[in-house]
Amino acid sequence: MKRNITLNPRYEQLRGYISDIIECFDREDYGETVQNGRNLIKKVKCPDGTSLNVKRYHRPSGINLFVYSFGIRLPKCQRAYKHASLLLANGIESPEPVACIEERMCGLIGYSYFVSIHSDYEHKMYEWGDAKEGCYEDFAQNFGRFTARLHEKGFLHKDYSPGNILWTKRQGEYHFSLVDTNQMYIGHVCQHRGCRNFARLWGPKRFIVLMTRAYATYRGFDADECERIMLKARECFWRKYVKKKPEKVKFKLEL
Repeated sequence: MKRNITLNPRYEQLRGYISDIIECFDREDYGETVQNGRNLIKKVKCPDGTSLNVKRYHRPSGINLFVYSFGIRLPKCQRAYKHASLLLANGIESPEPVACIEERMCGLIGYSYFVSIHSDYEHKMYEWGDAKEGCYEDFAQNFGRFTARLHEKGFLHKDYSPGNILWTKRQGEYHFSLVDTNQMYIGHVCQHRGCRNFARLWGPKRFIVLMTRAYATYRGFDADECERIMLKARECFWRKYVKKKPEKVKFKLEL
């Protein structure tokens, strides 16, 4: 078994600890499990007190095994590392990347790991699922403008969903941080594509409309047209999602 490690030079002092992650990761006493599904995320604390999130991606299979193994497409851990670095370099918050690790046998990729600094942001956007009118307007305006800045800088998160957007409020200002950054489009974000990016978000219909209209204003788009594009994309996404996974919808859906 061979392992390839890419380490952020700022964290060279953690090289020994990072190198041991593969051997330690499956131990029950290794860190705190944050997410346990297709991919597994653990929060761990290094000997120097640094808190890390370690995300292990599942082993690819079928055609993806060859796509990721032979450089046709970068493995997910490498894309997460690269995209988080680019976001930070452009003033968009994302947990700082520390390392990415690949397991390989006979050249074929197995598990891969993305290691980042643990974010102390207390909230995810799930909390706005059943938000009441009168409490979400300021947030919606700020998030719409954040998304506009993100797109103007040439980034579009392909899984722009509540679990991948962290937020906090400090000294009266909202701050947003993006996670699961392996799924990212980098390039020009047009009006149509940008407005469709709001479709997966949770919350009352008016909440999403306010975000979209704030987004349109910031980018100089026609707000009515942006609202129309978003609502059409939102209805299409959620009708399909409810049919496929009705048990996962934890809020009152307004279409």
